[in-house]
Parts: sequence; C-alpha cells; structure tokens
Amino acid sequence: MPVRTLPSSFLMLLAIWGVLVPSLSHPQPNPCRMIQRMALCNNGRLSYVPVGPPCNTEELQLNHNHIQTLLNSSLLHYSSLHTLSLAGNHLEKMEANAFGGLHRLQILNLAENELHVGYQDTSHALLQLPQLRVLDLSQNGLEDDMVFHLLQNLTSLQYLNLSRNLMQRLDESSFEGLHQLRELDLHSNMLFEIDGAFSGNPKLQRLNLAFNYLPCLVDFHMTQLVVLNASHNFIEWFVAQQELKETFHLETLDLTDNKLLFFPFLPSQSRLRNLYLSQNTVRFYGGLVDDATGENWTTSIQFYNLNGNASNVTAQLWDDSLHGDVSSVEILDLRNNQVEHLPQGFISQMQSLTRLQMQTNCLKTLNLTSEGFSGSLYELDVSNNRLSEVMAEKGTLAALGNLTYLNMSLNSLRWLPSGLFSSVESLRSVDLSYNSMGICPSETRGEDEGSPSDCVVWRNMASLRQLYLRGCGIQGMPPSLFAGMRLTHLDLSDNPGLRVETGALRALTGTLQHMGLGKTDMKSVDFSPFHSLR
Repeated sequence: MPVRTLPSSFLMLLAIWGVLVPSLSHPQPNPCRMIQRMALCNNGRLSYVPVGPPCNTEELQLNHNHIQTLLNSSLLHYSSLHTLSLAGNHLEKMEANAFGGLHRLQILNLAENELHVGYQDTSHALLQLPQLRVLDLSQNGLEDDMVFHLLQNLTSLQYLNLSRNLMQRLDESSFEGLHQLRELDLHSNMLFEIDGAFSGNPKLQRLNLAFNYLPCLVDFHMTQLVVLNASHNFIEWFVAQQELKETFHLETLDLTDNKLLFFPFLPSQSRLRNLYLSQNTVRFYGGLVDDATGENWTTSIQFYNLNGNASNVTAQLWDDSLHGDVSSVEILDLRNNQVEHLPQGFISQMQSLTRLQMQTNCLKTLNLTSEGFSGSLYELDVSNNRLSEVMAEKGTLAALGNLTYLNMSLNSLRWLPSGLFSSVESLRSVDLSYNSMGICPSETRGEDEGSPSDCVVWRNMASLRQLYLRGCGIQGMPPSLFAGMRLTHLDLSDNPGLRVETGALRALTGTLQHMGLGKTDMKSVDFSPFHSLR
C-alpha cells in the first residue's frame, strides 16, 4: 500500500500551531497597574478593554489608547465600576448594550474622542446609566443636534462638560430634563445664541461660556447661578433683569476680553463679590449727554433676538447710576478699559471692596477722600493712566488703614498729598515709577498733611517692604533717607545722574534683598555690608 506524504506547507502550519498552543493556554499579562480598587491602563496602545484587573474594580482608566469601538461585551467583567475614563482613544461609537450591567457607574470621561461619528449609537448606550452624575464629552466634534441626542433622559447628571466642540446655537430644548445639573462647561465652542437654553436647569450654579462668539447677554435672570464665566466673547451688553425682586446668588462674574461699551447693568439685588471686566472698552458716560445737542441722541436701547422678535429688555443709556447692586463687591478688575472718571458715589457703595485694579485706563484725577474708599481696601492699582493729580483731604488718609499695595506708576504725577504714604500704616508695597516725583531733602517741610508736595519723605515707614522708584528723575539721595525702614526690595533704576550720598542706604544693610540700579550714575557703592542681597 503506497504511503502518502503530507504537503510541506501543512507540516509548517503544524509546527506553528505547536508553538502557539502553549502560549494560548496561559493567561496574558495584565497591562494595568492596580492601586487598591483602581486600575490604571493608560497609554498602553490597547485596542480592547483588558480583563486582567479584578471584577470588583471600582475605577477603570483607559486613557490614551486605541479603542475605537466599545462593544457590548467590553465591560461585562466590571459590574462594580463607579468611574470609567476613556479619554483620548479616537473612540467613534459604542454598541447599544456597551454599558449593560453598569448600574453603579457615576463618573464617565469620554473627552478627546470622535463620538460625532457614531453619536446615535452612543446615545442608546448612555441610556443604560441611571446613576450617572458626571459626564465629560469635551472635544468630540459634536454639533447642536448631536448633543441633543446624547443627553436624552440623562436626568441624574450634575456635571456636564461639552467644551471644545462645534455647538453654535442653544435653545430651551438643549438641556431639557437635566433638572439636577449643577455645573456646565461650554467653553471654546462656536456659540453665538443661547436663547432660553438654561430655563430647565433650576439647580445650575456654575456656567462656563468662555471663548465663544456671544454678542450680548441680556435679560439675565438666572438667580440661582453662583459663577458665570463669559470671558473672551464679543459681548457688548450685559443686562440683568431689573424687575426681579429675588436676590441673585451670583458671586463671580467674569466678562474679561469682550466688547463691553458700558459698565454691566447688574441685578438690583445681588451677592456679587468678584467682578472681572478687564480688556473691554468700558466708559462712564454721565457727562457726555449733558454736552450733546444733536437731535438724533437717544437715551434708551431695546434688544432684539436673531429671529427679529423684540425683547422686553430696555436699557437706559448715559445714566451712570444704573450699575445695579455693587454693595458686596470685593474685587473689581477694570484693567485695560477707557475709564476717564469714576461716577460720584460709585466706589462708596462698595463697602467690602478689597482690590481695585484700574491700570491702563484714562483716569486724569483721583480723590482718595471723595471717592469714599472703604477701610477694607487692600490693593489699589491705578498705574498707566493719565493721572496728573491725586488729592486727599486733611486727616482722611488714616481711613485707608488696610491698604497694603499701592501702584501709581506710569502716570504724569508731579504733586502728591504730603504724608500720603506715612499716613497709611499697613503699606508694604509702593510703586511710583515713571512719575516726576522727587525725594524730599529733609523730613520736616512744614506742610500740613494732605497739602500738595512735589517730593516724598520716606523715613520711618516701618511697614513698607517694597519701594519702586524707576524713572522718577531722581538726582540725589540725602543721608539717612531710609532711617527706620526695613525694605527688602528697592528699585532705583532708570534714573540717569543719580548719585548716593554716604549713609543713604545704611539703614537697609540688614534687610535689603533685591536692588535695582540699572542706568544710574552710581559707580562706587560698597555693597559688602548688605549681607541679605540676593
């Protein structure tokens, strides 16, 4: 009987099978690192959900892998999951039963994926998460209608991140049913209209609308909101609904980097503490209308939405008293605007004001008495304005007992109230750089406190630690200039021709840490006694 020989190709397959069978019979190594009941499987180039971690794992992190589809069977092993993170996977879709059995899942991170591809399938999968509290869908290429489908019936959500997507318009149906929502992040989309979008979210407290294309925020009536970030938009108007008798809970309002023409029309009753308005074109117009004689001048403006329907919001122009309730404001940031004056009584209403930042505006005068600064004022920055005069009535400077930081640099000051700095007992930092203010040759000059003086006495200011006098045109420094002081920072740079008399800096040898002397005529100063210089 003839013997048949097996083909060589078949023999080769048998040899390969003999190699593979032993390896397949043993479990694969676990690509995850365990910390108690948290499995860290990040950056592992995984194209599947591993089954190595124990079934009682409560947190599973699979960030920055290559899982493009979440199958119905992918998570069957993890019925105890509380937190699941799949950020940065190029994930396109999830099968309808991908979350089946994950009844305890509360936190789901799907950021930096491609869910716009299979958003309809993903929306069915999300319906199986009745306990979901936190959902991150940021940077997924999602448009308005896609978001609407994905959020259907997610009634337990408390935190939702939709930032860095492609949303353009929101309406009352966008977040309908999310009655438990407390925080919503919509920054860096393409939003230009949000008409009635948050009327169905009565518990919403934190809202981020930054880096969008919103032209205005009018008829603002979200009394429950605590933090609103609408910075980096194109907002020309912020108008709160004035008819509401209820107190607004808003504590922080950020309108930085917009196109604001007017100071915001704030609620008539509020708890506002932090108001950020830098990088706008805000002015106060109270004196402008008195000088206007043209027939076309108007005193009010009415707002319309994009559908052409008239709003019931009408803003009265030119009246500087219509800024709303600012009584609880602690931080007011008005940097980089066009403010020429502060309306009478404006500052005095802010009895809790601690920081006033007015640098880079158009202020010409500042009256430290009539403005009515509160005793809580900690920081005052009026640098880079057009100040030629600072005034203070006799005996009133002591009311600024908490003032610690004072910056008047980059102005046109030639006169200051005598005793301005020595009367404020808590001052630690003063910047007078680039003003024409000299140093008084002696402590006693005979002027009353508050009277104008073209120089400053710096002796015996025990609280002062930082003094900046760059570019003040200082020529000489008398002996014992800083007697009784403990300065750590002293900048005298950019004073050409400055010479120091013997002993002018002697009082600072034990405390001075930083000294600026660039572009001066000081060539032969002995620094060996300054043991603390850094």
